[in-house]
Amino acid sequence: MNKTELIQALATATETSQAAAARSIEAFAKIVSDELTSGGEVAIPGFGSFKRAERGERSGRNPQTGEAMTIAASTSVKFVPASALKAAMNSAKG
Repeated sequence: MNKTELIQALATATETSQAAAARSIEAFAKIVSDELTSGGEVAIPGFGSFKRAERGERSGRNPQTGEAMTIAASTSVKFVPASALKAAMNSAKG
């Protein structure tokens, strides 16, 4: 599902316009981004949690030359699904 399909599905599920659904999705993304940027975490019971994931500096190799290089430390986002979401996924398999 891409963003357009998500907007259409949200608009249908909430019986609102696609413009309102798009604003809701954009607001949700901004709120989650702002919270993670400030060092927080976003937990949605029954769905999961968005958390910051810190990666330390590490060594690697340039795949073209084989030369050793240092990969800088970075921060990314980690999603941890709630047990209810995991259970729903496993029951949907069959």
